[in-house]
Amino acid sequence: MMKTLFAGIVLGVAGLALAGDKPMSALDFTMKDIDGKEVKLAEKYKGKVVLFVNVASKCGYTKQYKELEALHEQFGGKGLSIVGVPANNFGAQEPGTDSEIKEFCSSKFGVKFDLMSKVSVKGKDICPLYQYLTTKSSPAGDVAWNFEKYLVGKDGTILGHYKSAVKPDSPELVKAIEAALAK
Repeated sequence: MMKTLFAGIVLGVAGLALAGDKPMSALDFTMKDIDGKEVKLAEKYKGKVVLFVNVASKCGYTKQYKELEALHEQFGGKGLSIVGVPANNFGAQEPGTDSEIKEFCSSKFGVKFDLMSKVSVKGKDICPLYQYLTTKSSPAGDVAWNFEKYLVGKDGTILGHYKSAVKPDSPELVKAIEAALAK
């Protein structure tokens, strides 16, 4: 019994050490896209700079969809991927189904950037990607509202966390995107 317990502890510690060999990154997750297809972020966005944005259709910041699409048009061909992540965590401002969200984004704002399936970005049911983003970004902390932005480098490192009021076309964010693309 004691031998078995000791072997289990040793194997458990060895497993932790092995898991620590490859640091986790923001791209080490699998999500579903807006059409329900599984997306391995590391495969889809390998070598890309990614801007993750938790989005909502009935928010005062919803007009940022237009600015996000403009960023997509400006930098998409240069290696930037914008990923909208619908969430209904704040004031029930994203009540729609995935198909309703997709229709809204394309018809109202001409969105062509990637959209994921609706998830939770806060609370006990937070999705794994946002659990990572909110604990590993600087400053760390819960998403406070819709349209917060996380800029992730080509290697999956979180490069910046931008609050909702920071517009997608703000000089601060655009300069950070350009610097990330140049690396």
